[in-house]
Amino acid sequence: MKKQTLLFIQALLNSYSIVFFSQDNVLAVLLLAVSFFDPLAGCAGLFSACFSLALLKLSGHRADTIQSGLYSFNSILLGIGFGSFYHFNAAFCLWLVVATILTVMLTVSLTTILAKRGLPALSLPFVIVFWMVLLAANGYAQLHLLPKESYLLNELSTVEHTNQYQLFTALNTIPLPFYVKLFFRAVSAILFQDSVFAGIVISVGVFIHSRISFSLLALGFTSACLLNAVVHVYPDGLGHYHLGVNFMMTSMALGGFFAVPSLRSYLLGIAIIPLAYLLTGAFTVLLDAWHLPILSLPFCIIVSGILYFLNLRQQPGKLQLVAYQNYSPEANLYQYLNGQERLHNLGYLNLSLPFMGSWMVSQGYEGGITHKAEWGQALDFVITNEDGQTYKYTGEVPADFYCYNKPVLACADGVVETVVNHIDDNPIGEVNTRENWGNTIVINHAPGLYSKVSHLKQGSAKVKPGDMVKRGDILALCGNSGRSPEPHLHFQMQATPYVGSKTMAYPFAYYLQDTGSGPAFNSFQTPPNGDKVSNIDTSPALKQAFTFQPGYVAKVASDNYTETWEVFTDTLNQTYIYEHQSGDIAYFISNDTAFYFTAFYGGRASLLYHFQLAAFKVIFNTEAAVTAQDIYPVNIAGSKAGLWLHDVLSPFYRFIRCNYQSRAKQTGNDIIVTSTGTNKKPGGEKQFMQAQIRITGNQISGFTIGLSGKKTEAVWQA
Repeated sequence: MKKQTLLFIQALLNSYSIVFFSQDNVLAVLLLAVSFFDPLAGCAGLFSACFSLALLKLSGHRADTIQSGLYSFNSILLGIGFGSFYHFNAAFCLWLVVATILTVMLTVSLTTILAKRGLPALSLPFVIVFWMVLLAANGYAQLHLLPKESYLLNELSTVEHTNQYQLFTALNTIPLPFYVKLFFRAVSAILFQDSVFAGIVISVGVFIHSRISFSLLALGFTSACLLNAVVHVYPDGLGHYHLGVNFMMTSMALGGFFAVPSLRSYLLGIAIIPLAYLLTGAFTVLLDAWHLPILSLPFCIIVSGILYFLNLRQQPGKLQLVAYQNYSPEANLYQYLNGQERLHNLGYLNLSLPFMGSWMVSQGYEGGITHKAEWGQALDFVITNEDGQTYKYTGEVPADFYCYNKPVLACADGVVETVVNHIDDNPIGEVNTRENWGNTIVINHAPGLYSKVSHLKQGSAKVKPGDMVKRGDILALCGNSGRSPEPHLHFQMQATPYVGSKTMAYPFAYYLQDTGSGPAFNSFQTPPNGDKVSNIDTSPALKQAFTFQPGYVAKVASDNYTETWEVFTDTLNQTYIYEHQSGDIAYFISNDTAFYFTAFYGGRASLLYHFQLAAFKVIFNTEAAVTAQDIYPVNIAGSKAGLWLHDVLSPFYRFIRCNYQSRAKQTGNDIIVTSTGTNKKPGGEKQFMQAQIRITGNQISGFTIGLSGKKTEAVWQA
């Protein structure tokens, strides 16, 4: 019962905060409090919200959507509108219940229909239902609703006005500049208020939630006022309600919520202002015949129309729409930037080096010998000794060369497309230009993606066309056939299956580079000419410890507190850990070489949050010199207090970087993964996280993390 009550309260708070595109509890509480500045409106809004949530629960709708507040925030607007426009009586109660039911039904229906086109319902259900109420109340039956002398119904003006139904009206006389007071009144009008004080309270809540959202409200306000000063569309000044809802909220929605905040999104927030003027004026005239206010109709049309237009683009360009909504412009931005920098590899097939041991790149991309023009994105590999020589003895026969007769491996899973296996190996110093590529194997890995290995030893092919191969399977042996004066392995990626196909640039997923002082870990790069490279030898125990299959459940305990973690796969086949107590979610990838988290959604209190910081990226290798380097999203790792200035500037300039590194070490029968996190700012770099993860018997047994001076120890009970 206690859990259900807490879930209901959270759903209620989300219903309020989502009015400003947020799920921040502080903002929600402030909005709830401000709604009671008009006591009847506040009570009606709270009743509609609670009644909607109960109705949705009883009717069996999805719990996560109910919890988000998406289905109930329109009911809050309806309730506040009722309380702002009508006096309380028996008819008020009856029609509020009926209108709330209709609003819930319309919200669920429109949300589902529009979601198929990637569009939100916004406040359109409230607009439609409230129009119905106004039409019925103004009609023959009149519904027995008693209208107030509502300043908002005839559109708020810039004239000083005292509303007898609102609390704290005396605070409207706060000595502030005209446009500052106008800004706060416009913000308050979003909740049908006409109060400087209410606007200040709401603005504080918005600023605490998101500095970007607040800046976009200010941007929309400034742009609208400047445009009106130039064209004088409204000679007496913009009305508070239209200014707040149809100008400022539109800028905030498109500039930082539905679009990833950037210079272009801010320009979009300015560009829509003339369109808001046009639609506001046009619909005011159209709806005046029915004596209806346009409410937030221009806001709904502009946001939905522009989103639909942008969704139809074939090339998104630099104005990016938010793919996964965090209900925070900062989180949307930081997750997007982090993904662009560290998760671009998700667009690549993971390729391994096509050999065992350490080989040297004898000719890299755009090499000066044969890798030129359309065939320039290719690599030649040889084996050298400590002196850099490729052969032993006199080097007069192919067998003297270290790479000759060595196994050539499949770089990834696929189907064998072509096998050429009959061409003789050349004597040293001679080439076969008639059969340029020599013995060759082409593998189809995916549509439009093929690998080709050439200059193989005659008769050494272990596969035939149509065979399925796995990463690391032996394909053939290195030889000296075709245009090859001495034994070497030619490797390239191509878009077509033919032996003479053009090359394409493509990185190897993970490999080690021999730097002379030890191996250096590289990911999704192409080794340049002269580099000595090798595949990573993975630790089976480390790999097994971080293999979390869907259905895996673990109990993780710390200081008499236990969390239950369960692994799921979503509709896009992305795997994530779900923490049952807090609802926190951590997406991750675990492949043959590494484990790493890709996204985290939740607060900073759970053990799952601490674990994803500690195990942000782990390479399945225990060599001391192999270090995993990565970058945290600033919003999940940076100091909250120090981020506020950065948040304001982040759409244009970023000066904080959160770095991560880890390494694994075998200690007796255990493996210890040690990781650190540092915040890099203009004033220097400071460590904020240090952690150790213990692996015992192929399983994680626990972890210890020191985070900003606070130490947490957790025991893993799989």
